[in-house]
Amino acid sequence: MKITEPTPGAPCWAELGTSDVDAAKVYYREVFGWRAETDLRPEAGGYTVFHLGAAPVAGVTSLYAPGQPTAWTVSFATRDADALAAAVTEAGGRQLMAPTDVFQQGRFALLADPEGAVFSVWQARDFPGAALLNAPGSLGWVELATRDEEAAKHFYTRVFGWTVGTHEDYPQWGLDGADFGGLSALDEFYPDDVRAHWLPYFAVADVDDTAARAAECGGMLLVPPTDVPEGPRIAVVRDPQGASFGIHRAGTEG
Repeated sequence: MKITEPTPGAPCWAELGTSDVDAAKVYYREVFGWRAETDLRPEAGGYTVFHLGAAPVAGVTSLYAPGQPTAWTVSFATRDADALAAAVTEAGGRQLMAPTDVFQQGRFALLADPEGAVFSVWQARDFPGAALLNAPGSLGWVELATRDEEAAKHFYTRVFGWTVGTHEDYPQWGLDGADFGGLSALDEFYPDDVRAHWLPYFAVADVDDTAARAAECGGMLLVPPTDVPEGPRIAVVRDPQGASFGIHRAGTEG
């Protein structure tokens, strides 16, 4: 079972914060075939939506806070951004940006779990989120990398009500029988400066071809195309500005 439309508690959007929006538009067009459409209203701050055909699939924005890293941020749908943000605080997380309205499109908050992994929540109004999920060129999976797996399980099940699969090496997050993400340990093989983080995976028709194109266009393969035991074929890429993302073969998530 796959989540194919924005669902409360599940991933609904991925947003790239980058030091060079124009370069990102070119790079992701070459890698995924995305078309960039920028909101020209001054109050929108140049926010740009990536489309696949007519479907909005992801966003990109300039860095807007001192010290903000170039990175992808995963957003989860919620019926009540204020209540969700309060639940995060009560569970030991932090509000990096308090819930705020985004025109008539929805209500947004930027949050962090107790280990510092950043994510956002989206309470939809006129804009529900990605119009395409789990299809080639769209968000298909999300992965939390953390140094305290048990604390992460406790936090996210309390805040979102997620289920946690029992796979010993790679527990999976789910809602109502639909798994949408995984939990990866930042063990002793990772440098100390690698902090807890969420990583989006975009579905593609061919991992090898997409990974090769991502590298040819100036990205770096952090994980070359690899078959995961009892799982999909994946790769992890760092774009030219330093933001990391994963890709996996469409139809093999979970």
